[in-house]
Amino acid sequence: MEPLRTIFHVDMDAFFVSVEELFDPSLKGKAVVVGGQKDQRGVVSAASYAARKHGVHSALPLRMAAQLCPHAIFLDGHPDWYRDYSHKVHAVLQEFSPLVEMASVDEAYLDLTGTARLLGVPLAAAHALHQRMKLATGLNCSIGISASRLVSKVASDQAKPNGILWIQAGLESQFLAPLDVRRLPGVGKVMEQRLNEIGIQRVGDLARLDEEFLRRRFGMWGLALAGKARGVDAGAWFDGEIGEHEDPKSISHEHTFSQDTADLDLLETTLTHLTEKVARRLREHRFHARTVHLKLRYKDFTTLTRARTLEHATQLDHDLILALRELFHENWKRGAHVRLLGAGVTGFENGPGQLDLLNAEHHERAQRAMDAADRIRDRFGEKMVSLASGLKGDTPERVHENPIGLPGKGPAPPVKKS
Repeated sequence: MEPLRTIFHVDMDAFFVSVEELFDPSLKGKAVVVGGQKDQRGVVSAASYAARKHGVHSALPLRMAAQLCPHAIFLDGHPDWYRDYSHKVHAVLQEFSPLVEMASVDEAYLDLTGTARLLGVPLAAAHALHQRMKLATGLNCSIGISASRLVSKVASDQAKPNGILWIQAGLESQFLAPLDVRRLPGVGKVMEQRLNEIGIQRVGDLARLDEEFLRRRFGMWGLALAGKARGVDAGAWFDGEIGEHEDPKSISHEHTFSQDTADLDLLETTLTHLTEKVARRLREHRFHARTVHLKLRYKDFTTLTRARTLEHATQLDHDLILALRELFHENWKRGAHVRLLGAGVTGFENGPGQLDLLNAEHHERAQRAMDAADRIRDRFGEKMVSLASGLKGDTPERVHENPIGLPGKGPAPPVKKS
């Protein structure tokens, strides 16, 4: 008889704020917002529980957060600190299971199936993990336990802060039924509104609907919704196995300016800095990109996306910057104020392809230089090395969006030959 599937979802409590409190204990108990200053256009990355009482939450515009909680302390944040502590969290999780999947900088899934003889029943293992996490990192976490990733993720959210919630097999539907349908992972504002329009307010309402009706109404996503309502892993990242390596299909970074700008120098240097981040992540995954993408949003919210296929795939900053700058100048209305700028790549290959002798020599020198720069960044932080042409456009890094250097997010390990 196979052991019952046991999945943990571990979510670090107010992670960015909690790390800031480790370095500045005077912040404890206060309303703290991480993500930028109160007069900036960005969004909240994290809010302390004291700030949440005033309606401040992640993804809320910073200016709105300032209106809801004017006495809050606003911090730009320290991505290198968060990255370092994310690795510490990952190390603790690997003490409990080799099957760990970091879903983001501050949350992870663990497969503890069949570990009862070693770690005890799920609740005992969760208490041990709680204590170990606090001892090793100084941080609190919330843990959801069930036989599926989806239910465990919902359970960890219900367990916050610093709690444990175990949904035993057979009770998944009973647990989910009274919850607002928005609690289901993957159901955003738009889908919530569409579901509300047909009388679906709670997960239980959704579970009672016929699968065929949902398929006709919402296509394949409707079938995934039907599964989710019953507590079954369905759709998006729930389709794979925990610990199964999955390479990214695209890499991108974007920046919203605090004030709309038509300053060509600032626009070019910002694009350079964004492209550096993209190239860094390409090398992290040992990929070369064949296609570059530009995103350009004007003051009136008109948004352009343009792409260009390169002659040779590359992972070098210089090659990508040249291509993206050309795209920018071909598409930017000179003098028009820009609200948002983005750089991205797709079409990944394992190498640069066939190069002529001169280009091959240039590529090898540039590759050595960037590899050396990456080693310095790995050791001392992302801001230690930057192209001079990108310094003025040094955009704040937000580790919750396309993060660099997170545990478990590099290339797939090499396959061992028998």
